[in-house]
Order: sequence, then C-alpha cells, then structure tokens
Amino acid sequence: MSNKKEAADALVDAIRLQRLNELNSQPEITRESLETQYGQVWDTKELSADFNVMGFMAPFIVVKRKSDGQVGSLEFTHDPRFYFHFVAD
Repeated sequence: MSNKKEAADALVDAIRLQRLNELNSQPEITRESLETQYGQVWDTKELSADFNVMGFMAPFIVVKRKSDGQVGSLEFTHDPRFYFHFVAD
C-alpha cells in the first residue's frame, strides 16, 4: 500500500471516529432533537422503505433513495437507532 493511500485512510478513519465519539458523547439523543438539528429522521423500518443500503462504516451509511435513485449518505446513532442528515452525492 502506498504512503499516500495509508495517510488518506488514516485521515478518513480519524474523522469518522471523531464524529462517532461526538454522537456517542451526547447525553440523550432523541428523534426530536435530531429533527430540530438535521431535518428528516428515519428509524430502521422507515429507512428500509425509503432507501437501499449500499454500505456503512459507523457513524455513516451510504444509501440509494428508492424514489429517484439518488445516491447519498446519512449518519446514524447506535441506541436509539436513528438515521439522519441525508447528503446527496
């Protein structure tokens, strides 16, 4: 593996883990608090109705929206499991 690829992978992991720690350090995550901050929020059943999951690496998930085929990403919390902050690619 090249040094550039290793450095890029390490940077991505550091950003991902930092965001995971930020989410997990919040005292109480509620659907309402996520909706206030990010807009629409999905639980697992709602996510399955609206998206096909292409891959994930906590706290991010890559999805394809069923309604129009738009690929994008969401963030998710572990407990309670909510998906939020859809960003189209």
